[in-house]
Amino acid sequence: MKIVRVEHQGAAHWGQLEDQTVYLTGGVTGARTGESVALSAVRLLPPAEPSKIVCVGRNYLDHIREMGNATGNLPTEPGIFLKGPNALAEPGGTVEYPAWSDNFHFEGELALVIGQQARDLTSGNALAAVLGYTCALDLTARDKQKSDLQWFRAKAADRFCPLGPWLETQLDPADLRVQTRINGETRQDGLTSHMIFDVVQILVYLTRFVTLEAGDVVLTGTPEGVGPLQKGDRVEVEVQGIGVLETLIG
Repeated sequence: MKIVRVEHQGAAHWGQLEDQTVYLTGGVTGARTGESVALSAVRLLPPAEPSKIVCVGRNYLDHIREMGNATGNLPTEPGIFLKGPNALAEPGGTVEYPAWSDNFHFEGELALVIGQQARDLTSGNALAAVLGYTCALDLTARDKQKSDLQWFRAKAADRFCPLGPWLETQLDPADLRVQTRINGETRQDGLTSHMIFDVVQILVYLTRFVTLEAGDVVLTGTPEGVGPLQKGDRVEVEVQGIGVLETLIG
């Protein structure tokens, strides 16, 4: 099932997408209200209302290598950083190239949205805490990532996390193709099976020390091929079984 969040008649609504019709629901997991609208008649919104966006860095071996880091000793635990809800941007939207950065990069990723409060998850119940999966674009001011004490400005500025286009609830995240295209040219093409830490391991690790709330977003890392963006670039992040997240750099 595809779960969408849309703007309809000036308000945000959750719904279920079938073919090209959105059936509005009473909340993200609520029953259908009886009202429906054509997908073409609404504006898609980020399919999450998180208290936090938890991100995993350097989770693909080839990406570690391309960033100039040694691969002899792989991480023994996931590297975590945060974005706030301010970082969310809608699918199909425009993100302005930050005036304070000279090296603005794309990172396409598989993301998941939590469906229930989760603490101390185990390998047996971790996936049951996931409401659905979606595409994410982890935008990064690479120059500030290198110069700043923390990654807050580089990773968590306004609209630095386009998310969407919707949530796919029936999906096995173990071996999905993740692609990023810039102006139609494929720049990233990886498989989630090449993650150092898979989705289950990430969730078990995170919930040892952080309670994930319903609506929270987890980004799982990016494959190799990251690179700089220019004004006017059209970025497409496609995750197998989900769809395509498109973002214009303004």
